[in-house]
Amino acid sequence: MSEAYREAGVDIDAGEEVVSRIRQHVDRTRRPEVLGQLGGFGALFQMPRGYEDPVLVSGTDGVGTKLLIAQHMQSHRGIGIDLVAMCVNDIATLGAEPLFFLDYFATGKLKPAVAEDVVAGIAEGCVQSGCALIGGETAEMPGMYGPGHYDLAGFCVGVVERSKILDGRDVKSGMSLIGFPSTGLHSNGYSLARHICKGLDLREEHGFSKPLGEVLLEPTRIYVHLCQRLLKSGQIHALAHITGGGLTDNIVRVIPEGLGIEINSNSWPRPEVFDFLQSRGQVSDDDMYRTFNCGVGLVAVVDSDQAVEIAESEQGFVIGSVVDVPGVSWK
Repeated sequence: MSEAYREAGVDIDAGEEVVSRIRQHVDRTRRPEVLGQLGGFGALFQMPRGYEDPVLVSGTDGVGTKLLIAQHMQSHRGIGIDLVAMCVNDIATLGAEPLFFLDYFATGKLKPAVAEDVVAGIAEGCVQSGCALIGGETAEMPGMYGPGHYDLAGFCVGVVERSKILDGRDVKSGMSLIGFPSTGLHSNGYSLARHICKGLDLREEHGFSKPLGEVLLEPTRIYVHLCQRLLKSGQIHALAHITGGGLTDNIVRVIPEGLGIEINSNSWPRPEVFDFLQSRGQVSDDDMYRTFNCGVGLVAVVDSDQAVEIAESEQGFVIGSVVDVPGVSWK
């Protein structure tokens, strides 16, 4: 390799080692529509068969400051799952089947074992959601990041039949909201969570059954197959992925203008991590619901006479309803 480039802080050999390490993980995600192999200048993917009027749906996201906890705990695989989840969950709410995923990994000093661990998590997320990891970029940029730090971004593409796009246009007053449990904070609200936990040893349990850092790093739940089952039933009018903005801001995004929602905050069990953060940080209820998912990672809008049956069959909870008054009200 170029000795001059190595002296400048970029190790091309390390980059090639990463490609060699991740190949086995990428192979786990392969779909029949993938054309070509890892390592080309571009990735090829043919449109799946069976669609009459296919519409492509895309999404992109990162993991935010949850990365800092992963780097502190030296636990990287779950972060890869998070990256995929934040993208595929978004497009699944439109009715899309995720097809393929690409990632961007940037760091100051490339450590092949860390990069492999992250990509192994990304591959696991792709396996869970049924999409192929078909490409990505590993960038080593000396001076851009502190020691041991890296950043991630992800991009996914899915497909949906035009006639089956889920856009909330059929939502009406009186319909019910079903909330589906999260696995914890998922990948939002970590700047506040880190501020609240400042000064605590994340390797200690602090009343939990495992170290606090592990609690905070619980990977984001992937809802793709749940969404597909709900959509196949024909009983769903809208889906909302609860991300930044929490329950307060996300559900109303799929509610038509002129309508609002009423939520019963006692209608689902809240994971103890949220009680811990609220108590320690003295956070108001309004701030909790606008920052965190508070235990509900996905919300479906359904006809009220079907709500209980759907909730019981998919282990969800009827958490509220659509009302004639715009905005969000709590009871």
